Amino acid sequence: MQIGIIGLGRMGGNISRRLMKAGHHCVVFDTNAEPRETLAREGATAAGSLAEMMKALEDKPRTVWMMLPAGEITEQTVEYLGGCLLGPDDIIIDGGNSFYKDDIRRAKKLAEKRIRYIDCGTSGGVWGLERGYCLMIGGPKEAVDHLDPIFAALAPGLGDIPRTLGREKGTSAERGYIHAGPSGAGHFVKMVHNGIEYGFMQAYAEGFDILRNKNSKDLPEEERFKLSVPDIAEVWGRGNVISSWLLDLGAAALVQDPQLSTFSGYVEDSGEGRWTVEAAIEEGVPADVLSSALYARFRSRQDRGF
Repeated sequence: MQIGIIGLGRMGGNISRRLMKAGHHCVVFDTNAEPRETLAREGATAAGSLAEMMKALEDKPRTVWMMLPAGEITEQTVEYLGGCLLGPDDIIIDGGNSFYKDDIRRAKKLAEKRIRYIDCGTSGGVWGLERGYCLMIGGPKEAVDHLDPIFAALAPGLGDIPRTLGREKGTSAERGYIHAGPSGAGHFVKMVHNGIEYGFMQAYAEGFDILRNKNSKDLPEEERFKLSVPDIAEVWGRGNVISSWLLDLGAAALVQDPQLSTFSGYVEDSGEGRWTVEAAIEEGVPADVLSSALYARFRSRQDRGF
């Protein structure tokens, strides 16, 4: 299939590469010429503008995948694409981390012109080129079905993960992508995913801190243990019930810098954790861990409290 990719940062560029590796044709655009030219040398068609991209997209319906930061730049790009470049049956995919209520609004507005809008929560980060991307997709079923070859190429596939006992076989979920529901559903699922990620990371951080401080002078001497946190992180990733990819990344970081001497402790939040807590409030669902993890990030950015 042919698809336009807008935004060629670390994820957008690698999404293009994974699609080309699977035999799809990518027309790529970024305001920075360097990644465009790099991907052109790798087999993509580089466009100097969005209008030029539209001319290069010959397959009907035309499909463009945006991999842009959530917020104003995504909003402006959707407005421009829907306003004068795309037409009936064409498809816009937002693969960034937009707020799901914005997706619902955009989809309604674009539907007036019969332009179809898909929100695709995309997880995999800079490792997605090799590992594949977990995709959580929202939007009209016929558009999602039409793009199944694209989603299947980006997803990890079955790999060597054992099938879940008792689960119906043959669904896309076990291959790493799902059609979660109507417009907004994909980014809503990804939003909660990121909120949970905050909780995982905070739990690991607190556990490692407890391990590290077991050698504190405040403890009786016989109760002090000088523990190797890098080794503990490594062994926990080997068949342990709390193993995860996040733990693997933590173990790799601890090998490089066992004391985390180059880590400031300052942690930003990209918005999804806040939106998850807001959704919990709207739904009346207790979310103690996710809320606490979000507040811990706020605390990390303060030199001192009042």
